Amino acid sequence: MTDEKIGCLEDEALKRKERLKALKRKQEHKSESEVKSNIIQLPKPKFRSYNPSDDNLKASALPPAEPGNVEAEVKDQLDAANTRVVIEELDLTNLAPRKPDWDLKRDVGKKLERLEKRTQRAIAELIRERLKKGQEDLATKVAMGARANQDDVDED
Repeated sequence: MTDEKIGCLEDEALKRKERLKALKRKQEHKSESEVKSNIIQLPKPKFRSYNPSDDNLKASALPPAEPGNVEAEVKDQLDAANTRVVIEELDLTNLAPRKPDWDLKRDVGKKLERLEKRTQRAIAELIRERLKKGQEDLATKVAMGARANQDDVDED
């Protein structure tokens, strides 16, 4: 019985291989015909002369470019590169490094100006409110602030 099963399996394997070969041949034939049908026919290019045919245009056209003396130009460039340029004066201010936070100060400067204006407005409003409430006289406040400031200076 086992011999019959083995023979049957071998026959099925051979049949499967034949089917796969047939399928492969069919796909190859199909792909060749598709490639032939999918070839795009490009139009042949038309070469045109861009020389003007009108006499008015011929008169205003630029003459064809003529090559100059390239060797002399290259030689001049090389000579100019080999010569040393001596700097007579050296400006040390241009060589001094900038402070590390110079860019931050530059960028934040505009914002600080706006904040300074707002701060001044807020201080002015606070002073007006205190004057309206009549809590204390402005002159006594200023005098007290001046004394406190002078005491701080004396301690230093």
